[in-house]
Amino acid sequence: MGSFYFPGDSWLHQMSAGQKLAWLMVAGAGLMWVHDWYILAVLMCVVLLLLQQSGVSSSQLWRHIRGLSWLVLALMAFTALVQSPMAALVVGLRMSVLLLAALLVSMTTSIAKMMEVLIWLLQPLAALGWVNSERVALVFGLTLRLIPELSLQWHEIREAQAARGLKANPLTMGVPMLLRTLKRAQEIAEALDARQ
Repeated sequence: MGSFYFPGDSWLHQMSAGQKLAWLMVAGAGLMWVHDWYILAVLMCVVLLLLQQSGVSSSQLWRHIRGLSWLVLALMAFTALVQSPMAALVVGLRMSVLLLAALLVSMTTSIAKMMEVLIWLLQPLAALGWVNSERVALVFGLTLRLIPELSLQWHEIREAQAARGLKANPLTMGVPMLLRTLKRAQEIAEALDARQ
């Protein structure tokens, strides 16, 4: 299974996972209060600079955000129709900053480190017997690893259909994608059962 993590030795890689996740949470909450497109554009430049400092190449970055860019553009188009072009610009910049910041954390922090932070956060609830912190962390880690896996599956299906001369449409892409995802989920469930 894939992962967004990109090994490196930058200062962002060396920062603790807890600090990065805390900054991401604060930034995500704070961005909801920023409505000036100029400030959002500056913040986006800052996040892009941080991504560059992490050692991630522009081609690797584009590979990860290519699919999400269509989502941001669709959201901007809808906002422009419902509200105004300026509101659409603000929404697009805010979403882009959030997505790039989340990607920065994902690319500079291993899933194992994120799981350790989650286990630590859930310790009080685990002590009360309300949750199994290790199982929650395992599900969280598997979910993070499954996201790039789904993207890879989508591209494989698209390439296979293009080789057969089929045009992409939601039905011909959706059915094989659903079947593959269900099969992968079954494999993960069997692996989890084997761990118990």
